[in-house]
Amino acid sequence: MIDGPGAMARRHDCVRDPRVARSGNSYSDGMTMKKNALDFWVGLFVVLGFVALLFLALKAGNMSSLSFQSTYSVKMKFDNIGGLKPRAAVKSAGVMVGRVQSIEFDTQTYQALVTIDVFKPYTFPKDSSAKILTSGLLGEQYIGLDPGGDEQLLKDGDTLTMTQSAIVLENLIGQFLYSKAADAGAGKPAVPATPAPAAPAAPGPAGASPDASQTQVAPASATAN
Repeated sequence: MIDGPGAMARRHDCVRDPRVARSGNSYSDGMTMKKNALDFWVGLFVVLGFVALLFLALKAGNMSSLSFQSTYSVKMKFDNIGGLKPRAAVKSAGVMVGRVQSIEFDTQTYQALVTIDVFKPYTFPKDSSAKILTSGLLGEQYIGLDPGGDEQLLKDGDTLTMTQSAIVLENLIGQFLYSKAADAGAGKPAVPATPAPAAPAAPGPAGASPDASQTQVAPASATAN
């Protein structure tokens, strides 16, 4: 069926109707806004996930608190550093005054060589002592500095000689169990010793009179005969 001129004109008018054009533009604009909002939230979640992964990586590497303060290095040796790690805190009187720079093994003394970075605003006497402590019962280990009384102060590259190694929990538990086992063994009653059998008397020389202790008394029936 062929449309007449009137139908074609009406169809042409509908296409050119501005109300129909505006409704189509509004629909497309709404779809574009929804897509932009979705892209925004997806991008935000991706950024937050990346930040969380970066934080976990820094935390695992003990680098969550980077510092750009001026420092001077001090070396010290320990027989046992326990679980001490690089970037661990260095504290004095509970205040963080530096961080552990590196941990190496001295092949000559067979000790752990620890180098720390002390913040320059803090100075310590040369006879100060260092010990490895633990935050709480099972927390991270750090180095504690106890100031001495020397008038000369530590300088960059100096070495502390007075150190105290870390207290290893496994060693303490082993010593406790060993002492308990030793106490339990000491509390048991002693087993009495079996007396040794008496040795037989040696025979005397010929013609010698028998000892009084060895003289036998004859029975009564023998003396009657």
